Amino acid sequence: MTEVSTRRGASGRIRAAQAWIEGAFRPADIEFEHGVITGISTPGSGMRGTTIVPDDAVLLPGLVDSHVHVNEPGRTEWEGFRSATLAAAAGGITTIVDMPLNSVPPTTTVQALEIKRAAAAASAHVDVGFWGGAVPENLGSLRPLHEAGVYGFKCFLSPSGVDEFGHLDRAQLAAAMEEIAALGSRLIVHAEDPALLHDSPTTGGALGPEYGAFLASRPAASEASAIDAVIAEARRTGARAHILHLSDAHSLPAIRAAKAEGVALTVETCPHYLTIAAEDIPDGAAEFKCCPPIREASNRDLLWEGVVDGTIDAIVSDHSPSTADLKRSGGGDFGLAWGGIAGLQVGLSAVWTEARHRGIPLERILPLYTTGPAAVAGLEGAGEIAVGAPAHLTVFGVDDPFEIHAEELLHKNPITAYDRRVLTGRVRRTWLYGRTVYDVTEGGPGEAPRLRGHPGGRLLRAEWATGRR
Repeated sequence: MTEVSTRRGASGRIRAAQAWIEGAFRPADIEFEHGVITGISTPGSGMRGTTIVPDDAVLLPGLVDSHVHVNEPGRTEWEGFRSATLAAAAGGITTIVDMPLNSVPPTTTVQALEIKRAAAAASAHVDVGFWGGAVPENLGSLRPLHEAGVYGFKCFLSPSGVDEFGHLDRAQLAAAMEEIAALGSRLIVHAEDPALLHDSPTTGGALGPEYGAFLASRPAASEASAIDAVIAEARRTGARAHILHLSDAHSLPAIRAAKAEGVALTVETCPHYLTIAAEDIPDGAAEFKCCPPIREASNRDLLWEGVVDGTIDAIVSDHSPSTADLKRSGGGDFGLAWGGIAGLQVGLSAVWTEARHRGIPLERILPLYTTGPAAVAGLEGAGEIAVGAPAHLTVFGVDDPFEIHAEELLHKNPITAYDRRVLTGRVRRTWLYGRTVYDVTEGGPGEAPRLRGHPGGRLLRAEWATGRR
């Protein structure tokens, strides 16, 4: 990954009895200079200037979240770079990749990208990269955005929910894949088939407060049909394709088969699909609404099989917040409320709580929070503790109790599907380029840690923007 900023980082040493290095935990001293890791060694006797990680915690590389909707500029009452990146740091995340919507303008032109970069430069507390958008209006003209350093292009195969970001039909998907293949980029896809969605046009979109009615309106068949189309076009063109926020576990066999065949395909899922079941969602609780929807417990079990067997490449937040009023619009009607789960800060804790309950070790899920999403986006050096990598590190208390209170989380609006859930495991401290950006002991409830100086996050460009791949 190429940095836009040249802000200097800190120097120091951190010692941990359990540090996640090259896919395993081991004791290590991590030395860094000017924000870059310069040495990894077996702990010695010297203690001067060393930060000690407590024995009841583990040292992880800074996590990577390749699916975040920051919404700035244009919808900053929903979220913004300052609040989103503070929440990310509190969740152990040191690199995010921002989605091309729901900002206004969407990131479908170089001009819009530069507007967004200017907004992020002033207030990002973690590193930020950017996805571009592939919409009907810019097909055939994706190269300028590609050369400006976006990590790939997002498209929808069904309506996005905002008028300024249109979806692609099957012919346009084929054209986009051909263009993406020629560029050597990647297409990341919201995969739902609009022909199989059951909206209620006669009621203005209203479905009522019953979650079951909303779930039935977006059946698993809509995901399966769209995913099949993506696989077919990736196979035909050779383009790299990525399935966003997989909800339908019954699509995993097709994904496994495509990967085995050599199709350049990756897939992600999200904490809410792995930790919440449709049967447990109360009627009228629109904070649980997202698209594709949270499905039944039996489906969740199959998704976990995809995590364990390695079919799923990444677990990412799909942090898609809005104002509380917008989420609750329609008086709890799932058809009228805005869709999207706000959970950037709590993802690892939520998934670790569920994994632990299922007897799945932390070692199995860590790649899906680090090197997995980094590979999805092409972020070289992110999500690992290695010499030459940025000194992005986080301390995770694996047994720490963590009761979620929406009003105490650092994203902008105090509403989340995780409110009042009691989790196990919490981020205690996060470093970015060797500087502390989050410490659980600093700040009161609902407050950010007491940060000093200019925000230290850097803006990232894809390698091909500098002529490298």
